[in-house]
Amino acid sequence: MAELVVDDLVVTFGHGDSSFNAVDGVSLTVPHGSIVGLVGESGSGKSTIARVIAGLQPATAGRLLLDGEELRPATGRQRLARARDVQMIFQDPYSSLNPRMTVGDTLDEALALHGSGNAKARADGVKELLRLVRLKPGTVDQYPSQLSGGMRQRVAIARCLAVKPRLIIADEITSALDASVQGAVLNLVRDLQRELELSVLFITHNLAAVRYIADTTAVMRKGRIVEHGDADEIVSNPQHAYTQSLVAAIPRIQNAGTDHLLHAIGH
Repeated sequence: MAELVVDDLVVTFGHGDSSFNAVDGVSLTVPHGSIVGLVGESGSGKSTIARVIAGLQPATAGRLLLDGEELRPATGRQRLARARDVQMIFQDPYSSLNPRMTVGDTLDEALALHGSGNAKARADGVKELLRLVRLKPGTVDQYPSQLSGGMRQRVAIARCLAVKPRLIIADEITSALDASVQGAVLNLVRDLQRELELSVLFITHNLAAVRYIADTTAVMRKGRIVEHGDADEIVSNPQHAYTQSLVAAIPRIQNAGTDHLLHAIGH
């Protein structure tokens, strides 16, 4: 685990009069061994922040610190080193996995790329990764097309864990999944975070999901953070008008005449 500090981050797209700040002076901290939610609608800038932290997008200004060490723009071998520290789980597990590689080959490749021992040690590592994400050993010989969406996302999570990252960025990892399996994936992430003491930046448009999984939450609108605080408090007592509108959009169910938030955990 590690502490991430995002300090006055700016990301500008375009040039001259057509330029705009997709991220405009964002500061955010992910403490050691915690889950921080980053919430906002499409176009709010949250995924741009994720890409900058992962080294996939350059920043215009600001600093990123991982345990006090600055994360600088990564190229070549530096990018491989960045990948050991920071791993990203993407929204669509099918497009992020190679359809021509079995689950075992995918995980073995990740282990080999980061120097995880000989073939026997990597085979043992693959078995352990499948155990961690609650997949049966027989999954090792299957291809992504043979798996459900939830199983594919578990493989993507296992690949992320293969390099033992210090920080994980989960970018909309349940939005492409059926509602019936979203809760199972959220439960898995929460269990892994506790078991492995992971530091996680959990990015989503779903306030109910972050209330369930995150310790603290930051709400983004038009490239800026408009509200930040305890995840449960943000949902139960939102202060900013934009956050209030997001809370109002959370699906509700009726139970004995009382409204209850639908927490995206498989209801």
